Amino acid sequence: MAAQFGRRLYRGAATTAVAAAAVAALSASQAPGSPLVAADGDHSSAGAATPAEQGGGGGGVSGDSPYYTDLPPLNTPDKPGSSANLPVTGSAESGIPASVLAAYKKAQETVAGTDAACRLPWQLLAAIGKVESGQARGGRVDAQGTTLTPILGPALDGNGFALIKDTDNGAYDGDRTHDRAVGPMQFIPSTWATWGQDGNGDGRKDPNNVYDAALAAGRYLCAGSRDLSTATDLDRAVLSYNHSDVYLRTVRSWFSYYNRGTHEVPDGTGALPTGPTSRNPGGSPSGGPSTTPSPTPSPSKTPKPGGSKKPTKPSDPSAEPSKPGDLGKPPTHTPTPAPSPSKSVTALQNDGTDTLTATAGDTFDGRVQVRARDGLGAPVAKAKVTFTLSGDTDTVFDGGFTSVTLQTGADGKASSPLLRAGEKTGEFTVRATVEGTSVATSFKATVTARQADAIARTGTTELSAVAGQTFDDITVAATYKGKAAAKVAVTATMITDGLVPVENDKGPYCTNDAGDPVRSIVLTTDADGKLKLPTFYADGPAGTYKLRLTTEGGATTVVKLTVEERTASAAS
Repeated sequence: MAAQFGRRLYRGAATTAVAAAAVAALSASQAPGSPLVAADGDHSSAGAATPAEQGGGGGGVSGDSPYYTDLPPLNTPDKPGSSANLPVTGSAESGIPASVLAAYKKAQETVAGTDAACRLPWQLLAAIGKVESGQARGGRVDAQGTTLTPILGPALDGNGFALIKDTDNGAYDGDRTHDRAVGPMQFIPSTWATWGQDGNGDGRKDPNNVYDAALAAGRYLCAGSRDLSTATDLDRAVLSYNHSDVYLRTVRSWFSYYNRGTHEVPDGTGALPTGPTSRNPGGSPSGGPSTTPSPTPSPSKTPKPGGSKKPTKPSDPSAEPSKPGDLGKPPTHTPTPAPSPSKSVTALQNDGTDTLTATAGDTFDGRVQVRARDGLGAPVAKAKVTFTLSGDTDTVFDGGFTSVTLQTGADGKASSPLLRAGEKTGEFTVRATVEGTSVATSFKATVTARQADAIARTGTTELSAVAGQTFDDITVAATYKGKAAAKVAVTATMITDGLVPVENDKGPYCTNDAGDPVRSIVLTTDADGKLKLPTFYADGPAGTYKLRLTTEGGATTVVKLTVEERTASAAS
């Protein structure tokens, strides 16, 4: 990938001139930056506790493969108002290809639905996408968001990069000897195996698809209990992606740039990174190292601007985290560890949670909303609240989870992800518990059966049959608010005439699963809201009989079945 376009940097190479130039340029332009504040594998998820267990192999998401070190122009876009209101035009560098931009925004929206406390900004995904792949090579993707050609990093064979032997049998990167970073967000196969997502809903998890890769990157950055609206957590998230101070500063500079404003450009027309095309700046034209690489320093060491060969120890994090986009403040004292916010919570209150009811298969209209307070009634920020589903239900939170832990905001509030009802009807409980305490509150929720507000026979031919024969097929269609009502229970019953009809014990009948004659049976519509009734047999005295069809939800229709008297010829 690096040999195809753009200036790249060997991660961890202490003597790289490009690294020094990048840091110097950042200092000169007052671009945002911050010291290293987290160690490798700083977060854990899905039971992972170490970088290796997270699939990172010790090299973050992309296994120490190179990234673009180009910095934003000094004349950054100057856009008033929120960054959500994008200008129509702007500099070439501020333009993001349409599909790529859509993928970043969709990832932000999806993550907000399952992990609102993370506060993932799409501009951070854009910044990482810029340095990892130049926004998918300027947006060279198809209509589904998949790159037109694979974006592959160099073989991670230990020569200037991490040593990661093949983990996917070449399925993603085509290399059966070593792993390579793959796709717009440069995931190595082992990391993708843990964090891969289906961001575009096509049933596949493809690291070459910008929607899938952006959502995977978002979930990786939000792992644990990070709040990316704080500078410290944002820095830790970026460093978990690639533990390099230069990488952090480069991503931060693009993050600040995109926060000032950006605009959409057509796919394939995005500005590409500039500079030497060699993976090893200043090396051989073929892109490989011209000499045997010298040993790389520990990931916790950062190249000192000016090219000093002696790695310097990074500074400690500031006592007061800066806002994203601002320079960190130097520490003035050694901070005293603060008690866990969760420990100070004495009450967890309902904060506007409405009645929780949904039809099977639908999404609940509201979320579970709570507010954490301390002994004086003040809201408690950053308290960890776990929402758990219990009871005989197959309802899940958005994303398929039955338990989700989120942090309260500055106002002490936390909202659960959306609830999606399964097929099991009945009542269940959503319990919210403050982590590490007995403070909790519970909410009842109900899943009702699928309903239909209308049902009608689909044919118009009169239904008649000679006694002892069968009627033509009877088909009906059920709808709810004008749309097909799928998987709705329909009761078919032969009824008597009269003001208060009851089940008729004479006339046409069908058979149940056991083959026994019945005149009342419960059936279910298909995915299109349609239902073909079992075969009905003409029986009883000649005359017209009524078959009543009633749906869950109260919709009713009556179908007439006429039994004709058997003639002598028919009887013989």
